[in-house]
Amino acid sequence: MMQNYLDAMSLCKWFGYPDYFITVTCNPKWPEIQRFIADTNLKPEDRPDILSRLFKMKLDSLIKDLMKNSLLGSVEAAVYTVEFQKRGLPHAHICLFMHSDYKLPTVGYIDRVISAEIPNKDDDPELDALVSEFMMHGPCGSDNPKCPCMIDNKCSKNFPKTFTEHTSVDENGYPIYRRRNDGSFVEKSGVKLDNRNVAPYHKLLLKRYQAHINVEWCNQGASIKYLFKYINKGPDRATVAVVPNNNADDNDDVVDEIKNYYNYMSACEASWHIFKFDVHFRTPSVARLPFHLPGQQNVVYGADDDIEDVLNKQSVSSSMFLTWMECNEHNKEARKLSYVEFPTKFVWKLKDRCWKPREKGFSIGRIHTVSPNVGEAYFLRILLNKVKGPKCFADIRTVNGHVCATFREACYCDNPNLLPLHNPVLTNGIRRYVLIFEIFEVVNKYISSYLYFLGIIILTRTRLQNRDFRLPNVRVSSLTCSKRTSLYLGHKNLMI
Repeated sequence: MMQNYLDAMSLCKWFGYPDYFITVTCNPKWPEIQRFIADTNLKPEDRPDILSRLFKMKLDSLIKDLMKNSLLGSVEAAVYTVEFQKRGLPHAHICLFMHSDYKLPTVGYIDRVISAEIPNKDDDPELDALVSEFMMHGPCGSDNPKCPCMIDNKCSKNFPKTFTEHTSVDENGYPIYRRRNDGSFVEKSGVKLDNRNVAPYHKLLLKRYQAHINVEWCNQGASIKYLFKYINKGPDRATVAVVPNNNADDNDDVVDEIKNYYNYMSACEASWHIFKFDVHFRTPSVARLPFHLPGQQNVVYGADDDIEDVLNKQSVSSSMFLTWMECNEHNKEARKLSYVEFPTKFVWKLKDRCWKPREKGFSIGRIHTVSPNVGEAYFLRILLNKVKGPKCFADIRTVNGHVCATFREACYCDNPNLLPLHNPVLTNGIRRYVLIFEIFEVVNKYISSYLYFLGIIILTRTRLQNRDFRLPNVRVSSLTCSKRTSLYLGHKNLMI
């Protein structure tokens, strides 16, 4: 799951933030299901296999409509994850990355795609019935304190919303959809629900799939994090314990070391995994690019394998990383690309263990992450994002014609401002002056970054037509040089 999350963030790096966040939920009242259980005593939940198969078909059809048929416009990339509700029904969260020509330039364009109001029954009775059945939230709050969305006597989804005449964006960048007080309402459980209780939707998608399909406009990376929230939360599960009885005649003192615990999985989720349906989907594909230090590639072997046979395997001498440098020796086009850019023009053939020019399709590269604590491998990864066309490890360490002894040194040579602080020839007195100079350089960079940052905010406020817009969780203190200065003062190689 963590690797899938990093792959999705690579799409953000390539295409920018997602533009639409769509949630589609399985509808047990779909006509296909009702026809199947007709004339029987079965309920939809009695056939989780049918629910899973039908939802998979609907989801594939939805992705086809969005990607190939351009229902919302030309889509550059898409990511979705499938989850299962507490009652077992599957639902999917989808993030769409639109082509630049189909991104919403201003807030005023949101109303053309997304609606959060009850439609006029006389103008479109079909849409009115669908919104009333699938897109109304509640009743909750004081009208229904036992509603599942209620936490601490408050709706966790922040319903009902407030009436507003125009769509806008709040200070955190989240949309506030138009919800006019026009007197429209839907009665549920004896409670009148108006436009404040409508979940945003797309008219055509709602009509076509007749299920709860929530469509939201978004411009933040938090949408991707929501898709993979279970990295930290953990999967939904119930725990069942087998407790021994209190019979005095039972003298069996055997204790189960795992205390007889069992994890429960819903029937729909079990069916989904039995059918081997994908829980995660993304397009275009992301090629995960491994790398290693010289002579430190991964080797897979069995307990009884001979060491010479293991070292003579083609997978050892022809790793994906080493073959990339070999390809640079005889291919001029390859030398124009860095390692992370390589999958866009070349494809890795696992059977032949070689890179070949890409004939069709498109893929994005992502170099495996490495902790700075690893040392040389971390600096090698930094260089691989920039160096183009190296034919050997020495070429990666070469900066301006000078072959550095280590990858760490090559990184500092590539940034001359850092060299004096790590030069052992300099005296401590010179180091002090160099340090002061470096601090002023850092302050200058922070001022430039602040002006650039301020320009982005001004342009965003103009685009969103919101003068109060600000980036979330940004503090003025973070724009100072205190943290960067402390890093210089606390560097272990400084002797002041």
